[in-house]
Amino acid sequence: MNDLTDSLSALQDIKSLMEKSSRFISLSGLAGVFSGIFALIGAAAAYWRVNLAPWAVRDEDTPFGTGNIVNIDTDVAMFLLLDALIVLIVSVAVAYYFTKRKAARHGQALWGPYSRHMLRNLAIPVGVGGLFCILLFYHGLIGLIAPSTLIFYGLALINAGRFSLEEISYLGISEVILGLACLLLLGYGLIFWAIGFGVLHIVYGILMYIRHDR
Repeated sequence: MNDLTDSLSALQDIKSLMEKSSRFISLSGLAGVFSGIFALIGAAAAYWRVNLAPWAVRDEDTPFGTGNIVNIDTDVAMFLLLDALIVLIVSVAVAYYFTKRKAARHGQALWGPYSRHMLRNLAIPVGVGGLFCILLFYHGLIGLIAPSTLIFYGLALINAGRFSLEEISYLGISEVILGLACLLLLGYGLIFWAIGFGVLHIVYGILMYIRHDR
């Protein structure tokens, strides 16, 4: 009986080792936490700026409003674009730092076949989603941009999660669900965006840190 138990335990260890060797496991939970904090700061800045210079006309076809913009102040648009770019750049820089540090600790190459697979599967949905949102902006469908970013980002995480930690896929599913909910309440896009890119990143980052980083 002990021999059978030892054999099963050995098989489980081998299975676990094979799964880890085929995945990029150096993503850091701390990177998710800091990215979420930066996203919340960016959302707060956007909310503050929009309140100071509100968009001229809003579509009120639904009880909550679609958030579509007919006339948008150029200064507001540039501020929001700069705000988003700063959040993105700082988040990527922090993610790179913590991921590189964890990869060194685990003896895993930062730029190897598994990280390339993960980034490729992440980049395609994100790239398509970015172009889709640009076209939404071009057609004045501003209220659809927030849910679209959440949905495409979620699909990207689900796609990339096959080559990384399972929490990445669960985060992606959560982002997609939140994006679909945002479609029902279009007038609250900024709030959903803050929850998706801020709160969820912090929550899943903490979970990843507890399970894999400590």
